[in-house]
Amino acid sequence: MRAAVVRQTGDEKVEVLDNVELEDTGPGQVRVAIKATGVCHSDLSAMSGVIPQPAPFVPGHEGAGEIVEVGPGVTNLAVGDHVIVAWIPPCGQCKFCLNGQANLCSAITMTVGYIPRFKLDGMPVWGMAGTGTFCEEVVLPSQAVVKIPNDVPMSVASLIGCAVMTGVGSAINTAKVRPGSSVVVFGCGGVGVSIIQGAKLAGAAEIVAVDLVESKREDARRFGASHAVDPKDLGQVSVEVTGGDGFDYGFEAIGLPTTIRATYDAVRRGGTACIVGVGKADQMVEFSAFEMFFAEKTLMGSLWGSADVRVDFDRMIRLWRTGRLDLESMVSQKLGLDGINQAFDDMKAGKVIRTLIEI
Repeated sequence: MRAAVVRQTGDEKVEVLDNVELEDTGPGQVRVAIKATGVCHSDLSAMSGVIPQPAPFVPGHEGAGEIVEVGPGVTNLAVGDHVIVAWIPPCGQCKFCLNGQANLCSAITMTVGYIPRFKLDGMPVWGMAGTGTFCEEVVLPSQAVVKIPNDVPMSVASLIGCAVMTGVGSAINTAKVRPGSSVVVFGCGGVGVSIIQGAKLAGAAEIVAVDLVESKREDARRFGASHAVDPKDLGQVSVEVTGGDGFDYGFEAIGLPTTIRATYDAVRRGGTACIVGVGKADQMVEFSAFEMFFAEKTLMGSLWGSADVRVDFDRMIRLWRTGRLDLESMVSQKLGLDGINQAFDDMKAGKVIRTLIEI
């Protein structure tokens, strides 16, 4: 079958090949025909090594498709079901799943999740984050897909699989933005505009978007930001919006020490700074011992929007159906598998919010 392959960590381009083989569908597994997959900055991070990922591998983790085969022992899914790929599958039995933190479950991700899914010239090929959606079909543990109504467009479903759930979830699940509060968001890509939509859903009074790229600031306004500024102008806007006290909530969707520190500095004493962007493991952020005590700010991370995808995917779909989430507008361009490298180049240049690969 056709699939995009990264030969080794550090490669800047993928190869779209037509001789990739798929592993057989085993017990407890399903085979999914991928219909659409978003191109996420995390795919670039896996290629560069920022996100640890065995190579060679098939990138992609923000996918949706249709089940075409069900392995022995799978009783809750059937051929023909439409599904969203869940790149952190909840086992449903560990303490994290049972305590309402299913996004932190590693029981499947760190075991069967990292078994190679594909073969190329007889050699094993992994799937990114245990999935690998830049392909025509993929075999996954049954827990790694969530059934959805068949009338949900695959473009909408695929975005819910990562960007939307990550951004909206960070606002409503992780930070728990309160109605009438002030919010600042650093980074206005696919995740950033999803954070903005989540803060708007939560009832934030002011949402200030911060980005170096003017087109992304325009996107932010379109998705609900009350203000959108270049970083150099944030101080003035903070005075206008908060009287100089700082924002109630700050979100970082970039993954750089400078912007993480800026997010912490932008929130008021007693406020909350939520870090959503994925940074390098060897990059450090410094805080003084005194300021941590004196400012009483909450500094938190958000992995996949603190979601329990078994219920939160459905929440996102219902919010989309009622017009509370604008997901169609997030797709700036649609390409085929052969356009993935173009999509990466456009993403690096800041030209699009989201590229959808239709397979």
